[in-house]
Formats: sequence, structure tokens, C-alpha cells
Amino acid sequence: MNRPANYRRQRPRRGSVLLIVLVSVVLMALAAYTFTTMMLVEDEASRLVSRQVQAKYLVDSGVDYARLFLTNDYATRQAKGGLWDNALIFQAVVVGVDPSDPDLIGRFTIVAPSVDNEGNPEGFRYGLMDESNKLNLNILTFVENQVAGSGRQLLMALPNMTEDVADAILDWLDSDDDLRDYGCEAGYYQGLSPPYFCKNGPLDSLDELLLIRGVTPELLFGLDTNRNGILDSHEMLDNISGLEADMYLGWANYLTLYSKESNLNNEGLVRVNLNNPDLQQLYTDLRAHYNEEWTRFILQYRIKGPYTPREDDPEPVPATQVLELDLDQEAQFTFSQVLDLVDAYTTADNPDDPDQPLILRSPISTFNMPASFPNLMAHATTFAGNTIPGRLNIMQAPRRLLAGIPGMTDDVLEQILTRREFELDDPYGLDIHRQHETWLLVEGLVDLTTMRMMMPFVCVGGDVYSAEIVGYYDDGVGTSRAEVVMDTTLPIPGILFWRDKSHVQAGYSLDVLGIDLVR
Repeated sequence: MNRPANYRRQRPRRGSVLLIVLVSVVLMALAAYTFTTMMLVEDEASRLVSRQVQAKYLVDSGVDYARLFLTNDYATRQAKGGLWDNALIFQAVVVGVDPSDPDLIGRFTIVAPSVDNEGNPEGFRYGLMDESNKLNLNILTFVENQVAGSGRQLLMALPNMTEDVADAILDWLDSDDDLRDYGCEAGYYQGLSPPYFCKNGPLDSLDELLLIRGVTPELLFGLDTNRNGILDSHEMLDNISGLEADMYLGWANYLTLYSKESNLNNEGLVRVNLNNPDLQQLYTDLRAHYNEEWTRFILQYRIKGPYTPREDDPEPVPATQVLELDLDQEAQFTFSQVLDLVDAYTTADNPDDPDQPLILRSPISTFNMPASFPNLMAHATTFAGNTIPGRLNIMQAPRRLLAGIPGMTDDVLEQILTRREFELDDPYGLDIHRQHETWLLVEGLVDLTTMRMMMPFVCVGGDVYSAEIVGYYDDGVGTSRAEVVMDTTLPIPGILFWRDKSHVQAGYSLDVLGIDLVR
């Protein structure tokens, strides 16, 4: 056979099809592996999202649980372990069990920062925070109307606070455009890029402070990057600025917007407003709690006002000698506080000698404080309404804040910090005085003048509580956090503020939150 000159004999291609098949198999295997991996990731993501949703419901359960616990009266709460550090009630509370995995239990824990008397971080505890332990920024302009300069004085007690920042905060809060000595108003903020207006009103959240001149994230939150109110080990490593211990958690550790107290007595009834303009009604209200002498003196004091005795005055007489009370006339005097009645004098018309009025001495004096103060403080008030704006809780507030109270001295402060730790149980009934801020006067820490100066700023406990609630499962997959502020001045505790913090790093290990505590 003749072949062309350019003819080449082609060798048979052995295994080429097999190679193609092998490559195809590998590619298909990789595709299958990638698809499987993606599906596993999607399944894990779906499971995590599902867990996070479920954890939010665990948090919801924690909120309702806390509100239910707060419906108990003080004695019942204390019998169950109290609100401050009560792991039995607030740690690792079981909500439900996963039907597909009986060993997987959903829980919530109510955790809070523990601080010492200086306000320094001191680890964890399980319970709620009385918001009256903090300085309420939204009442500063109110107290300034009562005592000039008191707002700045309270702010200056904060660590690292300066006069220009304090005045800038007060200018942001007050309703006018008048500049304080070191403050700033709309003109300053309108000159920024971008410009914005000065609030001239109450704050809606502590974060809003960052809009105010001079307030920085470091000042407001310190080293607490995960906002759990506790200094974690990794946060301490970041302390390159050398902050002092009382600023580790920033000003947020000392500030609130929500504190207030109930203005009801122990029976849940509204206290008698001594400034009621209807004197007929005031007489009826007073007689429901006080004897005739107390009632007549208070009403006569409203009618005539205070009187300063003179050396040539006749001997004071009991108020019961005032035979006629003209309750149809308009009152001439308004009480600034309940202690205006202590060691007070007033006058009454003398039917026997019109030129020499009767001198009336108050039946409530510093000489009979143990007998008279419990009844006076329990049922009388000068605040209209069912609540009293947030004052500082002298039983738990840190030293820093107490030091800023008008009238406070270093000696009194040391005595408060020492004596408030004592659990009283004595036959003379001193315990009952610890229910009111006037225990400082009864126990001799301050005199009447100083107590009157401090009264607008201090209390022995509020009725608004905050809680950091964490919902989680025992395997730690999918957790949720929320900060909730609850108001117990209402018949059923209400929610004043709710912030979902699930997007922030958890900040709590399972050892802290608690697992297997009920098995």
C-alpha cells in the first residue's frame, strides 16, 4: 500500500477517556463537598439564629420573672433572699428543655456588677440594681431650683469631672438658652460639622451624653467595651490610658435617668400632702393619721406661717388651745419639706388679748424624735403625686456620689459608710428609723440644720430597678442579653426602658451564668 509522504502513523491514545472521567469525578466530588460544607454552615447558621431567637424569649421570661418578684412587699423579698445578691433566685433559672435533646436546657440569669463603697468594680452578683444608687441626671435642673448650685456640685463629685463639662451638661438639660459660667448652648453645637441643636430638655439615654461638649466614650464608659458593667480581664489589658479604679466603668457606673421613689405609705395609701390648698380636706387627711394637736398645729402653721420666738414672749401653748380654726381662708405658708415642722413655732389669734397672739410650739421636736419621726415620715409629704423624683440612696450609693450632696462633710460621710452596714435589731426600735433618711438625724450623725439641707437629695432606697438579663442554653450556643429598667411605683411593675444588647460581646462565661445547678 502506498502512503502519502507526509503520512505519520498515529499511536493509539490509551487512558485519555479515563483521565477525563477521573477529572470529572474529582470536580464533582469537590462540588459535592463544597455544597455539603455550605449546607452544614447554613444549617449551623440557621441553628444559631434559631437559638438566638429562642434565647430572646428566655430573656422575656426573665423580665416577667423579675417583675413578678418585685410585686412582693419588702418583707417577702427579704425572706426570699433579697434583691442585692441572691443566686438562689436569680441565677440559672430553668425555663424549658429542648424536646429533641433532654440534656439541653434553656435558662436565664439576672446578673449585676458588684461595686465597693468607692464605686470600684468588685466582680459579679446575682440580682437587681436600685437606680437610686446612682445620680439621676434628669432631676438636676429640678434640684437646682431648690438649692442654687446643687446640680453642678453633684456632678463635680464624679471622678474626672470638670466645671466646663458639668456646666455643658446642665446647659444641655435646662430649658433656657442662658449660658452658664463654663457651659455652652445652641451656638456652639450649631457651629459643629455637622451642626445639631442643644437638647434643652431631659436625656432619653445615657448615650446621648456623647453629644455634649467634652464628654468622650472613655469618660462615659471607661474600659467597659462590652457594656456589662463589669471589668473583664481583656478590658483591663487595654488600660493603656492608666485610668484610676473609680473610672474603670466610666461615668455610666454612677449615672441614671430613671430613679424615683413611691410617695405612698406602707399601706399603699397616698401620703398627706402638707401643702394641700384645700384646708378642709387637709384637716380630714391629717386626722386620719395624727392626733388633734398635730393636726391643729400643722393647719395653723399653714395659715399663719413660721414665727421666731422672742425672750419676752409668753410661754407657748399647745395647739389644742386654738379653739377656732378658720379653714375657709387661703393658706399663707407652703412647706418646703416635712422637717419644717420640727422645732417650729407659729401664732394664733388670742380671743382674750387681740394685741398678744398665742405662741404655738410644734409637738414634733428634736427632743421626741424617736417617738414622733416614724409617724411623721410615714404619712406626711410635701410632694404632690404618687412619686418623688430620684434622690440618692444613702444606704448603697458609692462614696463618690454621697460626697457631692449639699451639707455632706467627710466626717458624716465616714459615719454613713460605717453605720449603714449594721443590721439593727434592738428593743428601742431604731430599725424603724432606718426606713427613712432622717435616721441620720435620729442617730446623731447630723444636726437638724444639716438634715434639712440634705433632705431634697437623699433617700434610703428607691422603687425603680434595672436588670441585666441573659438568656442562654447549657451548651453556650446562641445567647441573648437585654438591659431592662422596671418601675415598681405602679400597681404592676412596668418597664421604663428596654435595650437589646445581644449584638454586644456576651461578657459572661457559662461558669458565671450557671449550668447544671438543678440536676
